[in-house]
Amino acid sequence: MKEKLSILIKNESADLESVLLGIANDFGGEPPVDEAYDPKSKEHINAGTFPVESDLLGEMEAFNAVFKKYNIEVFRPENIHNYNQIFSRDIAFVIDDKFIIPNIIEKRAKEFQAIASTVDRIDTSSIVKMPRGASVEGGDVMPWDDCIFVGVSDDPDFERYTVARTNYTGVAFLQKTFPHRTVVSFELNKSDTDPRKNALHLDCCFQPLGKGQAVIYPGGFKNSDDVAFLVDYFGEENIIEIDTNEMYHMNSNLFSIGPEIIVSEKRSKRLNSELRRRGFTVEEIPYSEISKMEGSLRCSTLPLRRKHND
Repeated sequence: MKEKLSILIKNESADLESVLLGIANDFGGEPPVDEAYDPKSKEHINAGTFPVESDLLGEMEAFNAVFKKYNIEVFRPENIHNYNQIFSRDIAFVIDDKFIIPNIIEKRAKEFQAIASTVDRIDTSSIVKMPRGASVEGGDVMPWDDCIFVGVSDDPDFERYTVARTNYTGVAFLQKTFPHRTVVSFELNKSDTDPRKNALHLDCCFQPLGKGQAVIYPGGFKNSDDVAFLVDYFGEENIIEIDTNEMYHMNSNLFSIGPEIIVSEKRSKRLNSELRRRGFTVEEIPYSEISKMEGSLRCSTLPLRRKHND
């Protein structure tokens, strides 16, 4: 019998110890445009620039190589024939010592089956299944010390847009499950047709970092008061603002493997330079082909354990 897997995630930037990284093997290739469920994939299908498997495999292995460099334990899903399993962030997530199984869109339901062997190693007392009617995807959820930041859509948007993945019932579930934390929700701008007007998840327009810093794209938020809250929370001097083009190329969807170590797409030139200026070590890797499917580095990971001193 395999050893039990210890889980613990309190924030987005503590030293990473173990992570589940998606796979690009046998990902199914280019889907018919009417079967794509985000506007950026649709855009690349129509343009004839949708990624090919060999490029996706190379990018994911570059990410895996960074984890190996820092001696991080990496788990991978089992392969499902002809099925996209790159974006493991959304199919489950860890907050504190709880492994949350959310309700996700039907087209992605089989992805969870492929991580069953990893989930089976987690103590059953730590596994929490989200109730019916509550919808949350991991890209919308960011534990950050005493808070949980959540991207959300109100009822009209949630019913209208395919790209609306988290509802207020899901927010209420998080508040009830983690009463010792303050759950702060932000309504996001959604579009099923224009990737420059769509924040698919919170991590597509916002990312807290170590050293008290954060990356933000204000245009991803429906309400300017939410942007003002985050600027006040982190401090204006600690905010790195990105523009629409940088958001479109998924610059905010980077991944912290420690408070001072960040994995970022190598074409995010301005952001990477600014991060280094602020004292971060930036591990640059190619990830532009994966980002054509409206997900990037953070979307590809399901962190299981980070090192915390308390």
